[in-house]
Amino acid sequence: MTARPLVVVVGDVLLDVDTVGSVDRLCPDAPAPVVEVASERRRAGGAGLAAAFAAEDGCEVVLVCPLADDPAAAEVAALLRPGVTVLPLPARGSTPVKHRVMAGDRGLVRIDSGAGAVPDGGVPPPVRALLMRADAVLVSDYGRGTTADPAVRELLAEAATRRAVVWDPHPRGAPPVAGTRLATPNAAEAAATSELPGTGLTAVGAQADELFRRWSVGAVAVTLGARGALLSHGDGVPTLVPARPVHGLDPCGAGDRFASRAAVRLAEGAVVSEAVEAAVEAATHFVASGGPSAVGEGAADATLDQVRARGGTVVATGGCFDLLHAGHVATLQAARRLGDCLVVCLNSDASVRRLKGAPRPLVPVSDRTRVLEALACVDTVVVFDEDTPEEALRRIRPDVWVKGGDYAGARLPEQVVLAEWGGQAVALPYLDGRSSTRLARAAAHLPDRPRRTR
Repeated sequence: MTARPLVVVVGDVLLDVDTVGSVDRLCPDAPAPVVEVASERRRAGGAGLAAAFAAEDGCEVVLVCPLADDPAAAEVAALLRPGVTVLPLPARGSTPVKHRVMAGDRGLVRIDSGAGAVPDGGVPPPVRALLMRADAVLVSDYGRGTTADPAVRELLAEAATRRAVVWDPHPRGAPPVAGTRLATPNAAEAAATSELPGTGLTAVGAQADELFRRWSVGAVAVTLGARGALLSHGDGVPTLVPARPVHGLDPCGAGDRFASRAAVRLAEGAVVSEAVEAAVEAATHFVASGGPSAVGEGAADATLDQVRARGGTVVATGGCFDLLHAGHVATLQAARRLGDCLVVCLNSDASVRRLKGAPRPLVPVSDRTRVLEALACVDTVVVFDEDTPEEALRRIRPDVWVKGGDYAGARLPEQVVLAEWGGQAVALPYLDGRSSTRLARAAAHLPDRPRRTR
C-alpha cells in the first residue's frame, strides 16, 4: 500500500465561530437588524483550516503552530482531531477568535478577540526532522508573528532547499523565504505588498513578476476570486487559470483551500502549473459547496442550511443524467426557477446499471456529478445508490420535488415521503424528442473515423 503524502502546515491558528440566522426586522431602539439565531458553527481557522483541508485530501498532516494555553486553543486542537496531528510551539499570548454573525450566507458583523499566540522559547527539535521528511510544507501566514520568528524562518529556509514549500502570505506577515516553490497571495495582498500600482489584469501580472524577483521564489500565483488565478514564473507570458462560475456567496476560506490543494498536489509530485489548476478547481468547488459552512458537513447540507436560514425554498429533482442533453437542461433550468436552490439527486453507477442494464452508465458518476455541478442552475448534487431516491429525499426534505412532464398525472412513490414534511411534487413540461437512450443508440452506429497518418 502506497504511503500517504506528508504535508506539514506551519502558521497561525484561529478559532472561527459563525452564528447563523435570519433577519426580518430592525431593533426598536436602534437601526440594527434583529437576528433570529438558527445555528452556530465552530471550526479551526487560519492555518488550522488549511491543515483540515489537506487532511480532507487524504494526506498525513501535521500542524506546527504557536498554541496558547487557553480554552480556544484546546477547542481548535479538538476540532482538528483525528485527521490532523498538532505539534505546538511554546507560545505566549492568546488564541484569536473570529466571530461572524450571518444572515443566511451574508455577513452582518464580525467580532474579533484575542491578541494572537506567537512563538516564545524557540523551536522543539522534532520540528526540524519533521520538515526535512515532509513531502510538502505549507506556510499559512495570518500576520500574527509566526513567520517572522527567526528560529522558525531559519528552519523554513532550510526546508525550501530540500522540499516543496507553498507560502500563503499576509500583508502583516513576513515575506516568503528564498527558494519557496510557490507563493499564493490574493490580488489585494499582491497589490499591497508590491511596489507597483494598479488593479487590472496587466497590473496584477506586473505585480506578480515583481514579487517573484523580490522574493526569489519559484513561482507566484495571484488568486483572483471568481476569475481564477494568474501564475507567473517571472518572465514571459503568465498563465491565467480560469474558474468556473458558481453560486456561492461566502468566499471566506477559499484562499486556504487554494493553498492547501496546491501543497497537496506538489506533495504528490505534480508540477507547479498542475498544482495551480487543481487549486483553482478546489477553491471553486469549496465556494460552490457553501464555503466555510460546508467544513465538517456535506456540501448539500451546507447549501440547505444557508437557504433555510434566510427562509428560502428548496427544490430537488432526480435522474441518471447519463448523457446530458437539451431536455435535461431545460428541465433543470425550469426547476431552479421554482425556488432558491436546486439539489439534483443522482443515481449511482450501480443504480443506473440496475435500472437500465449493461453497459449503462456510459458516463461514470464522478463525471456526471462534475457536469451537473458546472451548470449554473444546479446548486449541489446528492448521489444515491437505491433504485428510487426516498432516503435521499428524507435527508434533503425539499419543499418542491420536480419530475419531467412524462410523469404528469401519475402517482409517484416519492409523494408518500414528501407528505412527511409537507413537500409538493410537480411535473414540468418535457422538451420533446430528447433521450439519453436514443443518443447512445445513435452513437453506437457511427462508423469509426480512419486515423490520420503522418
